[in-house]
Amino acid sequence: MLNLRRANERGHADYGWLNTRYTFSFADYYDPRWMGFRSLRVINDDVVAPGGGFGTHPHRDMEILTYVLSGEMEHKDSMGNGRKIGAGEVQYMAAGTGIQHSEFNPSDSAPVHLLQIWIEPNHKGAKPRYAEKSFARAATGTLTLVASRSGREGSIAINQDADFFLAKLANGESVSHGQRSGRHAWVHVAAGRVELNGQRLEAGDAAALSGPVDLKLKAIESSEVLVFDLD
Repeated sequence: MLNLRRANERGHADYGWLNTRYTFSFADYYDPRWMGFRSLRVINDDVVAPGGGFGTHPHRDMEILTYVLSGEMEHKDSMGNGRKIGAGEVQYMAAGTGIQHSEFNPSDSAPVHLLQIWIEPNHKGAKPRYAEKSFARAATGTLTLVASRSGREGSIAINQDADFFLAKLANGESVSHGQRSGRHAWVHVAAGRVELNGQRLEAGDAAALSGPVDLKLKAIESSEVLVFDLD
């Protein structure tokens, strides 16, 4: 059975420089029904205005992944990393024992649209770590592994038993994923429109499923879908 999380039912905040939708409870948005899913704690759908951004702030004991859908974000952190992350790129930070970072939109004319994803780690006090990888040229019609505990298949290694896949689908393309018994899936439509096991999902919609079950995604239009396979 699908447990649906519709885009228009998410939390919302507009700070002028930031227009954001919260899939799960975050900041001033609180809904006890939506506190996260398994180890997945945050999916914030952020649009940052030109010149806007998040000033330097701390994190600890969290796996933080940022996927840029359009535009560009400039990153700086206390580990000495600093660069611009563009569309199709994923940035990862293991906050562990503690980090500080800032994120700004360096453009004076174009917004940046990104998904901010937090996953709870499998242990506290990990050594802070940074990684990044571009998926701008990821093949369509398949599930591309973005992050995993083992770092297999060239994915980003994270501190949790979680597989994070990206599906880029042209109109009419399909992809499937076998969800094993005892595992749980969160499917988030980043862009486009798809059918998931016969249920139509629009951009921003999400669904939770628990195995054993086969996830079957079919694109109604060109789409990008995030699939999390969780313990």
